[in-house]
Amino acid sequence: MILRHFSPLLPAKSSPARWLLVAAVAGSAMLVMPGALAQEAGEAAAPVMEEGGANIGKGIKDSIWWLMPLFGCSLALVAIAIYNSIQLTKKKFCPEDLHATLLDHMSACRVRSAIEVAAQSPTYLGRLCATSLPRVDATDPETLGKDAVEDAMAEFTIQENRPYLNWIGYFSILSQVAPMLGLLGTVGGMIGAFAQLTQSGGASPEQLAGDISIALYTTAAGLIVAIPAAFCYFFFRNRFNKLVAETHNAEREMLAAAVLSVNADQIMAKVPEGLAG
Repeated sequence: MILRHFSPLLPAKSSPARWLLVAAVAGSAMLVMPGALAQEAGEAAAPVMEEGGANIGKGIKDSIWWLMPLFGCSLALVAIAIYNSIQLTKKKFCPEDLHATLLDHMSACRVRSAIEVAAQSPTYLGRLCATSLPRVDATDPETLGKDAVEDAMAEFTIQENRPYLNWIGYFSILSQVAPMLGLLGTVGGMIGAFAQLTQSGGASPEQLAGDISIALYTTAAGLIVAIPAAFCYFFFRNRFNKLVAETHNAEREMLAAAVLSVNADQIMAKVPEGLAG
């Protein structure tokens, strides 16, 4: 309901900034709602809420040194997600205008013009075509050297995909490191709890609560970072694979259009009389 009133002010739906703004609004709402609900519950519940909040704040403060590495991991997660959202877009891989221009040149068998246009584009499709289209073989009118072109496409893909996959792979690293850091804090908290038992010779809940809270907070923080990291890994990997597949299909379409244009007379000659047109 709130976003509906401000929809004219929001960025475009496909813009990452829109989703960041929506997330910020949702996060602010989540922070405000507990306070509103507490007021509606009545003043009798206020002391309980304050005590619980104080306990949570004290637990986080006690475990702050264990949570700092996980906080760094969360910042890295957000930064890498934003970077991949900006890089893995159709505009940077296979823009429609470039695809249409190259397809027009290849349909008219203007291979050299297509190479010149592709070389001026910094997109994935532009670099792919500038690398592979020079392998077109005019002496082979039946396929125009399709095998050589696809070999060049494969070589380009192997070299070009590595940086993208490295950035996506960082999500996998975070999804594995974050639970380990949380487990490290858990072990530290349990060590402190057993140290308290050794010193006091008893099992007083007040003495053990602080160390046990450290164990629980760090475990929860590790999972909070790891779960979104695992989701981002599969999400961005699938998006990247889809964009690469679309780019390859676009160049294959161009090559097929060129082959069709070269062999148009032979193809029409094979059509039975009375069925042409």
